[in-house]
Amino acid sequence: MKKLILIDGNSVAFRAFYGLPLLSNQSGLHTNAIFGYARLLEKIIKDEEPTHFLVAFDAGKSTFRHKQYSEYKGGRQKMPPELGEQLAPIRRLIDAYGIKRYEIEEFEADDIIGTLSREADEDENFQTIIITGDKDLTQLASDKTVIYYTKKGISDIDLYNPEFIDEKYGLKPFQIVDLKGLMGDKSDNIPGVPGVGEKTALKLLATYGSVEKVLDNIDAVAGKKLKENLTEHKEDALMSKELATIHREVPFDFNLDDLAFSDDNEEEKYELFKELEFESLLGNMEANEAEDKIVFDDVRVESMDELGQEVSLHLEVNAGNYLVNPPEYIAVTDGNKTFVDEIEAVDAGTLGKFLNSRRAINVYDLKRQTGLLRQLAIRFNDFTTDVMLASFLLDPSRKILDVAETAGQFGISVDSDDYHYGKGRKSKNPPHEERVEFLNSKVMAVHMLKDKVVKSLQEDEMYDLWMDLEIPLSKVLAEMEIKGITVDASRLVEMETEIQERLNAIESKIHEFAGEDFNINSPKQLGRVLFEKLELPVIKKTKTGYSTAVDVLEQLQDKHEIIRYLLDYRTLSKLQSTYVIGLQGEIKEDSRIHTRFNQTLAQTGRLSSVEPNLQNIPIRIEEGRRIRKAFVPKDENHVLLALDYSQIELRVLAHITQDATMISAFTSNTDIHTKTAMEVFGVEKEDVTSEMRRNAKAVNFGIVYGISDYGLSQNLGITRKEAKKFIENYLDSFAEVKEFMKTIVQDAKRDGYVKTLMNRRRYIPDIHSRNFNARSFAERTAMNSPIQGSAADIIKLAMVKYAQSEEAQKFDAELLLQIHDELIFDIPKSQVEDFIPVIKGIMEHAMEMNVPLKVEYGYGTDWYEVK
Repeated sequence: MKKLILIDGNSVAFRAFYGLPLLSNQSGLHTNAIFGYARLLEKIIKDEEPTHFLVAFDAGKSTFRHKQYSEYKGGRQKMPPELGEQLAPIRRLIDAYGIKRYEIEEFEADDIIGTLSREADEDENFQTIIITGDKDLTQLASDKTVIYYTKKGISDIDLYNPEFIDEKYGLKPFQIVDLKGLMGDKSDNIPGVPGVGEKTALKLLATYGSVEKVLDNIDAVAGKKLKENLTEHKEDALMSKELATIHREVPFDFNLDDLAFSDDNEEEKYELFKELEFESLLGNMEANEAEDKIVFDDVRVESMDELGQEVSLHLEVNAGNYLVNPPEYIAVTDGNKTFVDEIEAVDAGTLGKFLNSRRAINVYDLKRQTGLLRQLAIRFNDFTTDVMLASFLLDPSRKILDVAETAGQFGISVDSDDYHYGKGRKSKNPPHEERVEFLNSKVMAVHMLKDKVVKSLQEDEMYDLWMDLEIPLSKVLAEMEIKGITVDASRLVEMETEIQERLNAIESKIHEFAGEDFNINSPKQLGRVLFEKLELPVIKKTKTGYSTAVDVLEQLQDKHEIIRYLLDYRTLSKLQSTYVIGLQGEIKEDSRIHTRFNQTLAQTGRLSSVEPNLQNIPIRIEEGRRIRKAFVPKDENHVLLALDYSQIELRVLAHITQDATMISAFTSNTDIHTKTAMEVFGVEKEDVTSEMRRNAKAVNFGIVYGISDYGLSQNLGITRKEAKKFIENYLDSFAEVKEFMKTIVQDAKRDGYVKTLMNRRRYIPDIHSRNFNARSFAERTAMNSPIQGSAADIIKLAMVKYAQSEEAQKFDAELLLQIHDELIFDIPKSQVEDFIPVIKGIMEHAMEMNVPLKVEYGYGTDWYEVK
């Protein structure tokens, strides 16, 4: 998942300035705001590890809002000159970090941030954090966007997400503008309605929902003076709401990918910190320099045969996808002698013999090295250790980037670290000798890391997890990636045609409702049709017209039949472009898609799938499920076999908590959701209704995933009070689960982490946070991580045991995909019935527990048919 940081440049500068005492350097420049800004950037980069970053600034004093209301932001105090002189250096600071910044005439920083956060919300690969001292931006909160509101200075932060906004105001994020419309905003000189403060505004919105509906129902409002004010200041209220509404259609000449961020501008930062005399920040940088400096007094040899029996290997490629791009350089060391050369100078047969002749071979990223060797037609997959996997286990919150970053965590500095290769990284084309020197440094770092990570893993009781699960799993995944899965492109082409016909039919229906032809993909044209021609109620406006975002359309579903068709059109359009057409471009010459599995991303230990992501193919709608028809066995004599763990998280929960009621249900093969409904509602089995079972299922899985009363209320369409009562009844019915929830949070507060059944750690840094929302989320994370992490470990263990099973390997089965709790095999038709009990047995006994693991299966001529 990509993480986008958006900073409200001006407001954070104000917070930093007023949050610190006046400071200045020897040249007389005031530096307190710059210093505060630098501290904030350091903390955000360290804690959040962003992949994309932008700081937005206001371009000038006049914006489109001033044209609408000349007194907008009138009366604000003039900026102190001590702050004004720091704005240009702050921009220099941002540039030194390699962070993009942007400002545009007529618009405010809020509008830039609003537009980018909307684009990120619409991209399934992004999460967004907005940092601001302006509460107006809280209207942008969503399931994928959180606002860090700096209250005093830059260290005291409130976290605004939809749950917090609901808890604090009883509003949805989009209603923040209605709140401002009624009560106004003194800081921006937005008038609002006289006599209406926050308490009154919230009461009105709780009853009517929006400014417009309040004004439509003035006669029903209690209070003579309030009625008079609302009547006399209708236009002020509507204008105030519009002034407070962030414009989310700012025209840009760049896209989200252009905001890619890489924290590797150390030299530029160092020079600026020296100029500004930021001694503490300079000290931090110097403290992070290597304890173990790699020097180049080791012996460079001309032949790999001169190296010892235990070596470290590194193959380098100047490209992202190691499954299709061959390596360019090779570096091997035994810690005393090193061999580095261009790969063209090495005979593949000689390299293969060398690898097979060594007692131990250490690498960084086993899957990558295996894939690169296969590009040389070398079938070697017997590496001894992988320090990248070890680094991830030791700190799963840290993003894994490259050997140099990992080495830095252990006090090892990689000399000549000016050259980074691969997607999203700085790329140069250094001379051969400089590149050789850098690769020498890299492979030496890998070699030195091995002993350090072993010691740390043993101290943290994760050495067995590394050696017995993650490393052998990586070898299995390497073969799965190389093998790929066969895809019938003609089925995707056929589906593309069918969906396009449906889109055309829906488009015709939309035009019929509209009474004219227009461009459905044009927000301006669509807004005119919906809100002017069809006269639907306006929910939200932008500077360029009416908002036609999905959340707006969803609020209009009961107003006109055209809305349902518009929502269907958008769903199918995204499915068509992202998957039906997108997957066609991922099919290689061997008629297969070779997804890559990421072992070092999810802190729970779950695998993820990239380029393409086959774990996120939408299956909630039939058109999404039908995409699976394109995934087929290698030929007509084979079938695809899918085996799926049934309710594995709940079974893990029963095992961990030792809850007698849950254990009884699973051991007697009773439906757990029915059993839960019986306990929570106090009814007999025959009296459990479908709605009761549905609610019980929601709370069962809600408990597993750490759901809050707010989340459960949204899932079930009930009030938070009802949801809270439901959860309380559940925990009263399952006493051991309740005790586990309490104990695991206490353990996390004591230790700072929680563990899975295989000792995989997840650190919970916010468990002691003073921020209620951050602490609550941390507590839920502590509760669900041992469950989700253990479930992830179990299916990984099943994959490893399958690969190690002599009986299973007698079959001609090929493990192709792991999708959450499901394994997918390609196997001859003649062997499938004999293979099923073998692989089921492996999966169901991957880890012995006090409740049975249950595996369901199906097979057929394509992935769709197996379910």
